[in-house]
Amino acid sequence: MRTAPDALFKTLADPTRRAIFERLCRDGEQAVWMLTDDSGVSQPAVSKHLGVLKLAGLVRERREGRQTHYSAQPQGLAPLIDWMSLYGAFWRDRFDRLETLLNRMDQ
Repeated sequence: MRTAPDALFKTLADPTRRAIFERLCRDGEQAVWMLTDDSGVSQPAVSKHLGVLKLAGLVRERREGRQTHYSAQPQGLAPLIDWMSLYGAFWRDRFDRLETLLNRMDQ
């Protein structure tokens, strides 16, 4: 099931969650303790943020013994990309109209 854009915006509105997601995208799969190092927040807070990211479909977990490893799921951003593409078409149309108007004004 795809997450609604509103839920994704809410999830990514938190700078700590964004930083965790970006780190997983950039550095690949990591255990919770690795994400806690250099994050400036406690391990329970990191775990809570990971739970929110998982619920939004932006991360996946994998258990290995007593450790849980998390990896980014960038395809979870698809609803945001779809939503933003609507506005891309809107602005392209507006700029085309502006260009037409400016060309008529030059003549």
